[in-house]
Amino acid sequence: MTQRLVVIGNGMAGARTVEEILARGGDFSITMFGDEPYGNYNRIMLSNLLAGVEDEAGIYLNDLSWYADNNITLNAGVKIERIDRFAKKVYATDGTATPYDKLIIATGSSSWTPPMKNVHNPKRGFHQGVFAFRTLDDTRGMIRYARDHERAVVIGGGLLGLEAARGLQNHLSDVTLLHAAGHLMERQLDEKAGHMLQASVENKLGIKVITKAMTTEILGKDRVTGVKLADGTVIPCDVVVIAAGIRPNTQVAADSGLPVERGIVVDDQMRVQDEDDIYSVGECAQHRGNLYGLVAPLWDQAKVLADHITGRDTAAAYTGSKLSTKLKVAGIDVASMGLIAPETDDDEVIVYSEPKKGVYKQLIIRDGVLAGAILVGDNSKAASLIQSFDRAQALPEERAEMLFDIGGPAGEVKPEDMSDDAQVCNCNGVSKGAICGVVNAGCKTVSGVMDKTRAGKGCGTCKPLVQRIVEWAAGGEAEEDPAASWYVPGVPMPKPELMAAIRTHELKSVSAVFDKLVPGGEHDAKSKMGLASLLKMMWADQYVDERDARFINDRVHGNIQKDGTFSVVPQMKGGVTTPAELKRIAEVAEKYNVPMVKLTGGQRIDLLGIPKEQLPAMWADLDMPSGYAYAKSFRTVKTCVGSDFCRFGVGDSTALGIAIEERYQGLEGPGKMKLAVTGCPRNCAEAYVKDLGVVAIDGGKWEIYVGGAAGAHIRKGDLLCTVGSAEEVIRLTGRFLQYYRENANWLERTYAFVPRIGIERIREIVVEDTDGIAEALDAAVEEAVQSYKDPWKERAVPATPGQFRTSLPLTVLPQVPVRS
Repeated sequence: MTQRLVVIGNGMAGARTVEEILARGGDFSITMFGDEPYGNYNRIMLSNLLAGVEDEAGIYLNDLSWYADNNITLNAGVKIERIDRFAKKVYATDGTATPYDKLIIATGSSSWTPPMKNVHNPKRGFHQGVFAFRTLDDTRGMIRYARDHERAVVIGGGLLGLEAARGLQNHLSDVTLLHAAGHLMERQLDEKAGHMLQASVENKLGIKVITKAMTTEILGKDRVTGVKLADGTVIPCDVVVIAAGIRPNTQVAADSGLPVERGIVVDDQMRVQDEDDIYSVGECAQHRGNLYGLVAPLWDQAKVLADHITGRDTAAAYTGSKLSTKLKVAGIDVASMGLIAPETDDDEVIVYSEPKKGVYKQLIIRDGVLAGAILVGDNSKAASLIQSFDRAQALPEERAEMLFDIGGPAGEVKPEDMSDDAQVCNCNGVSKGAICGVVNAGCKTVSGVMDKTRAGKGCGTCKPLVQRIVEWAAGGEAEEDPAASWYVPGVPMPKPELMAAIRTHELKSVSAVFDKLVPGGEHDAKSKMGLASLLKMMWADQYVDERDARFINDRVHGNIQKDGTFSVVPQMKGGVTTPAELKRIAEVAEKYNVPMVKLTGGQRIDLLGIPKEQLPAMWADLDMPSGYAYAKSFRTVKTCVGSDFCRFGVGDSTALGIAIEERYQGLEGPGKMKLAVTGCPRNCAEAYVKDLGVVAIDGGKWEIYVGGAAGAHIRKGDLLCTVGSAEEVIRLTGRFLQYYRENANWLERTYAFVPRIGIERIREIVVEDTDGIAEALDAAVEEAVQSYKDPWKERAVPATPGQFRTSLPLTVLPQVPVRS
């Protein structure tokens, strides 16, 4: 007989439990209540939404159609305020009463707000500019508010606070993280690991971290102007995000007479204590005295509850979870499991620390099995350690093998060595068996398996393992992922097809591309920057600029530094300057108290440490063109002295380098383009390892090399051709750059593009014109050259009120006597 199942809570735990019940063929008519007016979304992905690398459509686990397809009645935005255990009804805030035969309470948790003065406004809830970081509405509010502001303070140095701080950097140039404890993530990391993580967050990301910081007051009458700490320190800010922890939502259970301690008390079948027909699951449930905030235990609880409530396995029992997690915290690899510190003298502790690289590893071994592990900065061994921890496996005698690959190639967890119930995706609770099941059912692409199982859809660190499992389960017959050929992930087209459609429909803005070419017109945040670059390349001065399609560097035409300040790099063509220019730069540096004046590898002068609000005035005083030290574009042409002064020079490299830079300055591309011209094969300008390098040789000739690199990747460029004049060099330089612009993938540098296409094929097209497109390439690059505008010459007013808002320095409030 069909039973009436009511679920209070439409979050990750409640919806996952319903999924498990449906998978077991449970005979229920299901009614769900959720506080939020949406379908079920992945809270873990809110940080990606805040950071701009995911859009709202990408975070939903079950949209509204899923409920309709499964005959589930969803009461979205309706809160249950009372449970009548005797009449077996739940009463909602809208006045309705809903009867049940079985009830599941999955109310989750809420953001906890530490006691602080002025944090709440009687009319609005939080003070204006103060946000929690727990819901989709919280995230939307932060994004809207941050657009017109510049400085943020995040309260809380756990996982959520770190992710909030990282996400806010996409909208604000100045982010400070406050944490009351002595080190970050104190529940998952020991003191050394916490300090190592802090150093990485500060040095690599530019987020200022203050530990032992107790926030006591929110400052500002009508809106936030700062926060005050217990020691009197005042930190000016426009936005405050509270991510100081969570508390279980147990009020409805307590008000209804159910047993509540820290959470709703449940047994091993997830039944509420002393109740036959009421269950609880997720963050609100207290099992054997424990509350769980990670998602993996919630998935285990959901399976046991579903087994029991459907009668599939009435003996199923949840006995607790061994906590382990592997993820990226603000872009930094972190893994933690079990103990974070030894508890007995017999505990064996292995520690490896490399502070300069931000790497810290610790193992705790008890009775020959892994009892705990911490990894910061290097997660390469995390999967194997988690497997050893979960399964209490025997450990190698050489303990170093658990942390490093010694005497052989880098080790990876092999799919064939994993059990079917081994957890692959902690964020979404996906096992190896679930992935193999989807592959065996006929889905043999990695993206298809990820869509069906949600594996890899959280923090993303498990994607390589998912790929290996798919390939193994498919017996080496994994199918090519169609999305692999798409130019950007949000538009299902390869680059040539995408460009053709853009031209056909005359799509000149990023939003126009989404509206016309994407089913449903969904906008994908991860695709915007790539599309903006492509459209600028295609339409030149006809491109319609949209502010939200650009990242912070492109919005303010400066390269953001780790402390939230920016660099100012005026153009010095070919590395050549004049006394007047040097004097002007020196005067500006003195006027604005520039912290550092640095000569760059591109033969320019870099003014570092510039607050964003000073950028317009500095550029006006400099009255020099932008050196484009920040964009995916033509950057600079490095030159040697050449033939005018150097006794070895056989070609005027300086004049040619200046001519190339004058012509192609600011040229947009799929990746940055660095060039060099050297006056002889001695190669003082390092032309062999540039995206395009020109080398003078005897006889008044020039060699052109393409596809070189000398950064994170090292590659000597391939010889494209030898020509007899500077004019030919300039013409072929533009032609190659245009071919690269039109045919390279987004973010594909020339060192990858050239070997992918092949130097012979590039030579045929660019030099020999076997395809008959040389004239079109020349015309296209000419159009781009003619449309060039220096960004600081045309900027009269800020794009938005907050674009160059003034930031205030850190201050300490004076002690004011209290009137008696």
